[in-house]
Amino acid sequence: MHPALRAATSPHGVLMRSAALERGCDDDDIRAALRSGELWRIRAGTYAWTRHWDSLDQRGRHLMGVRGVVLKAETDVVVSHISAVVLHRGPLWELPIDLVHVTRPDRRGGRRAAGVVQHRGVLAESDVVVVDGLEVTSTTRTALDVLALHDLEHALPVLDDFLRRGLTSTAALEECRRRMDSWPGTLSADLAIRLSDGRRESVGESRTAYCLYLGGVPRPTPQWRVLDARGVEIARLDFAWPDAGVWVEFDGKEKYLKHRRPGESVVDAVLREKRREERIARLTGWRCIRIVWADLFHPEALAAYVVSVLRGGPVHAGRKSA
Repeated sequence: MHPALRAATSPHGVLMRSAALERGCDDDDIRAALRSGELWRIRAGTYAWTRHWDSLDQRGRHLMGVRGVVLKAETDVVVSHISAVVLHRGPLWELPIDLVHVTRPDRRGGRRAAGVVQHRGVLAESDVVVVDGLEVTSTTRTALDVLALHDLEHALPVLDDFLRRGLTSTAALEECRRRMDSWPGTLSADLAIRLSDGRRESVGESRTAYCLYLGGVPRPTPQWRVLDARGVEIARLDFAWPDAGVWVEFDGKEKYLKHRRPGESVVDAVLREKRREERIARLTGWRCIRIVWADLFHPEALAAYVVSVLRGGPVHAGRKSA
């Protein structure tokens, strides 16, 4: 392998054909490194060292592709849309990351080629920030750009996450929406901002809120604080209807896997959660509805069930998803 190939690699691990040629390598050197398995082709003219590539998750690989696109661009580009969500470390539930998205400040975008989508749009100074050395749309602009490409159910987790982390605000979203009001694909922005809530802590909670909205269920209070007799917080509930004496817990994998205590098995975590539910019920006199991921694919049935419980109907502890 030509030693200059390593020297031509960027600090972030991306090797561009143009950089290799400048270092005295040629296409035969690149082809030889590809044949040996040392080099991985990301796209035409853009490469990564295979060992590094194999160590990356989907986000990391997408980011390598983004860096390659920016290095190869013949004009100024700003990383945007789904690629900006990756850079801002936002949730990617069912958001496709096979394409790199950029916006051209010169407004001459609007085409897709070789795995790259160039968008055309007006970028205000406040719409552009620098993340990891790359110019990228701000979290506020990114959230609304995602809405222009995808439906509300898929965009809402992004809005909730950015709000929860303090990366944007309702006021900032509103101001940006007004500037984008006449743009294609932004009709749902007003509704999205009204439905968004930074108190939700996961994609599952965002999707649950969306399903409840679709079903006409009265809007619950997220992260309701439960206090003991001394006024000490002993729990926070995913969603609560205090007047109805009902709360919802979303049972995602993270609750029993990611958030296990040291030395705790999954069974131990489930039993601990059961004891927590019993304690909350004793303190409040409320009833608990447990929702799992499969329920979210049947929003009408889920909403009807929640409404029935809010009206005094039974809670089915062992019910099956529709």
